[in-house]
Amino acid sequence: MTEKKDPVKVAVVGGGIAGATVALYLSELGVNVELLEKGPSLVNGPPICHLHAGGNLYREISDQQCITLLAESIDLLRLYPHAADYRPTVIAVPKKDSGTPESLMPRLKTLQAEYQRLIEQDNANKVLGDSADYFKLFTRKEVEALALLEPVTMPKTLTEWMIPVAKNVDLSTLKFPLVMVQEYGLNVFRLAANASLSLELNPHSHIHTNSRVNNIQASSPQQGWDIDYQQAGVDKTLHCDYLINAAGFRTGTVDDLLGFKNERLVEFKAAYVCKWDDCAYLWPEVIFHGERGTPDGMAQFTPYPNGYFQLHGMTENITLFNGGLVQSNTISAQPKLADSFINKIDKSWSESEVNERTQSAIEHLTPYIPQFASATVASKPLFGAQQIPGGDPTLRAADVSFVGEYYARCEIVKASSVLKVADEITKQLIKLGCLEERSLGNRSFIITKSISEADITKRAEQLTNERNYPDSLANRNIAQQA
Repeated sequence: MTEKKDPVKVAVVGGGIAGATVALYLSELGVNVELLEKGPSLVNGPPICHLHAGGNLYREISDQQCITLLAESIDLLRLYPHAADYRPTVIAVPKKDSGTPESLMPRLKTLQAEYQRLIEQDNANKVLGDSADYFKLFTRKEVEALALLEPVTMPKTLTEWMIPVAKNVDLSTLKFPLVMVQEYGLNVFRLAANASLSLELNPHSHIHTNSRVNNIQASSPQQGWDIDYQQAGVDKTLHCDYLINAAGFRTGTVDDLLGFKNERLVEFKAAYVCKWDDCAYLWPEVIFHGERGTPDGMAQFTPYPNGYFQLHGMTENITLFNGGLVQSNTISAQPKLADSFINKIDKSWSESEVNERTQSAIEHLTPYIPQFASATVASKPLFGAQQIPGGDPTLRAADVSFVGEYYARCEIVKASSVLKVADEITKQLIKLGCLEERSLGNRSFIITKSISEADITKRAEQLTNERNYPDSLANRNIAQQA
């Protein structure tokens, strides 16, 4: 066993999902963590709403990425069970799309078998229901029969969840069968609340919000790092032994401070919040496949309580933006987004653009759900920029990279990858003698799991209020609680 050295101090730059979760993970192991976040609260970034337990939203990614996302999503769900919305997702292929439902089957069967394997490996991985129910197919005849039934107030089976789809979706626009899969929602406000409460309770973690990093220097060979930052107008310096760059889409700015070169993409995205007053029952999430970047790009219909919905449309006038995907260069590791995007992130959106793009999102869904035309704008969008390491914009499963022994760079694309990041950093700290080998893969999370759902809900509602979103976005539909 590696001899354990004196307590190590780790600094994490960036308090998004990656930074907050890695800080939580290490502090639960007894590592002293200093977390610096430039904003007023933790986990406030790109519009994450989906667990991605299998990557079924993305036809273009490899089966291996899907298998990776499945395992990582299970780990994330075990850490943050109160952040999940336990309802399934319907995958539909429109008639105008070149794909077929049959083409989805090999991957779904592979994922189903992999889920069963993970359950056999550890029964605690059984967080998506029985593996036999990982997905279910519905023929047009079956869906038409369900359309004659009344929606169930507290749906429990996949069949009961399909009733709202059967009654409201224009079936003539779709190819059959429809697929229902155990892809759950992931509530970013509840995840932020859970992580924040855990870090606040842990004596090994210290949160520095409203803290903007200005410079980082190596203090001397193998003697750590000195971080100069400004907090509430006051210049401060923090020393650490190990540095974790979790600055999200600004990861390249930290690399630039240290003179490290690294190729990456950054993409600005947004999702739109609307209110559908005519919705009187619980929906599953519904994905209508489509070719990314075209007028018929994928449409994503994500339900929240009380008739609120979050919408994605993978077109340039909805979720994607002309010029919103940028790449690093040989001069800087930080891809440069246009000022118009930075202003949206750091300041605000214009009311006209909020209304125009939200209305476009509603119109993108109405060919499939005609009654949804009555939906209205409910708030500003959920938005942010997403980093993608390397040069492949289709990459979805990514985790961490290292420069030397004392610098780690979080490079997640999807939230589910964060525990893989934490594991890899833990391995590095074990090699350095800062942690014992038994720390690797520790999933006890005693402090995190001690936090009540009521406290998480209260903090999540506080965050929605602070960020000017409806309270309903802090909650999950009570029918699906595990």
